[in-house]
Amino acid sequence: MKAPGRGRGGRLLVGCAGWSIPSQHMHLFGPGDSHLARYATRFSVVEINSTFYRPHQPRTFERWAGSVPKDFRFSMKLPQAITHDARLHGTGDALSAFLDSIAGLGAKLGGLLVQLPPSLRFDARTASTFFSMLRRRSDAPVSCEPRHASWFEPAVDALWQRYRVARVAADPARLPAAAQPGGSHGDWRYWRWHGAPRIYYSAYDDVALGALATAMRTGAAGAPSNWCILDNTAGGHAMGDAARLQDLLAARQ
Repeated sequence: MKAPGRGRGGRLLVGCAGWSIPSQHMHLFGPGDSHLARYATRFSVVEINSTFYRPHQPRTFERWAGSVPKDFRFSMKLPQAITHDARLHGTGDALSAFLDSIAGLGAKLGGLLVQLPPSLRFDARTASTFFSMLRRRSDAPVSCEPRHASWFEPAVDALWQRYRVARVAADPARLPAAAQPGGSHGDWRYWRWHGAPRIYYSAYDDVALGALATAMRTGAAGAPSNWCILDNTAGGHAMGDAARLQDLLAARQ
């Protein structure tokens, strides 16, 4: 079963942070010569977090792109060297190197994810300089997961709109506004569910997933693409939760 298609306007796409399939969830997937190929029989999007920790060879991305159907898309997380170490300052060379390395994904690049450290306060000049540079170098959809309260002030909305950046809807959320998609929805909406109450480890129950399905479907008309990534991989629950969410979305079409 592939992604459930469209809501009232935009596509509804469900995937996981990575494609390592726990043995208890193998039955959810079709055959394939790799975990990625098997993953792609069920889901049509994936988020890559490994690029946050270390660079990969360009041929790695070319190989991944060649392992999945033509409508499959990758969301690529920017390196921590840019977001956490440099804290968005003076990152031109690092950003160019990252974008060059993932060029082998071609049309299968679904978008870019910018996750910011919890201690990084909003600074208008720094943020504008960084996102302006990013927009000059890439036209891909961009989502940002800020985690300091200063990024949720009304004054930041103009920046999101100017640079076509979708603000991630996260769970668990550090403050109420962080649970809702924000920013620009011209390219996509982006949910990241990390597991709750224990982040990365807890599974979601049907009540939580049902509410998420409703939120995705309700908001679908406002964006051409609506992604939800399940990131509760440490406890092995992401695949099962993503499959259940996918089924809930399909049942409500």
